[in-house]
Amino acid sequence: MRVEDQSQFHQFARYYDFINDWKDYRRESLRLESIAGRFGGTGGSTWLDVACGTGRHLEFLRRRHFTMGVDASPEMLRIARRRLPGVRLVLGDMRTFRLNRRFDVVSCLFSAIGHLKTKADVLATFGNFARHLNPGGVAIVEPWIQPSVFRAGHIHLRTYQDSTITIARVASSSRRGSHSLIHYHFLIGESGRGVRYFEETDVGLLLSREELIDLMKRAGLRARFFSRGFLPGRGLLLGVKPGTR
Repeated sequence: MRVEDQSQFHQFARYYDFINDWKDYRRESLRLESIAGRFGGTGGSTWLDVACGTGRHLEFLRRRHFTMGVDASPEMLRIARRRLPGVRLVLGDMRTFRLNRRFDVVSCLFSAIGHLKTKADVLATFGNFARHLNPGGVAIVEPWIQPSVFRAGHIHLRTYQDSTITIARVASSSRRGSHSLIHYHFLIGESGRGVRYFEETDVGLLLSREELIDLMKRAGLRARFFSRGFLPGRGLLLGVKPGTR
């Protein structure tokens, strides 16, 4: 199994956009473009989104940039391809994919980097991002929750409902050393399919901002961390590749 290819995304891919309907992808995409323009030295005309999922960020980024996407889940990419005709979307592991071209921006969002299991995996991933950046290009990474902020024992409910489907997801958190464990319980009622239940456990690697900055520097990028990101406790990690085109 590819390291970031969590089983949750196999079973739940078709419902992923429903349960995340609260997320403002348009606003986030505009902020990403602003960050890329401010810190990158290339103009940001070419954009690679790693762990692109169902393509919601690319849906907006493609309007002003040449875009490509990479994801480890065939099910998520199947949905993204319907949403993004004409955009090249590649099945691949974030540590090892090879596209034989470089980009002005490489993004990796919604804490997808947290699905990696070890620091060595993160270093390999950052190195791969650097390999796919033009000189002066910028990597924008939304990390997983900071260890000092992560709360074991937290219970969270998210729901979605329309005329044909009702979804309830209850999540509880625990911690095992440097890894978080989020235990998900899904209850899905769907017209013509009845009610189904399944559960998943998502394991995340907890790294401090100092550890993330160090790993990004070791990958050859000039790194900085912004405490405020899209979601509380996560921030944004930026890495600029030295040089100019």
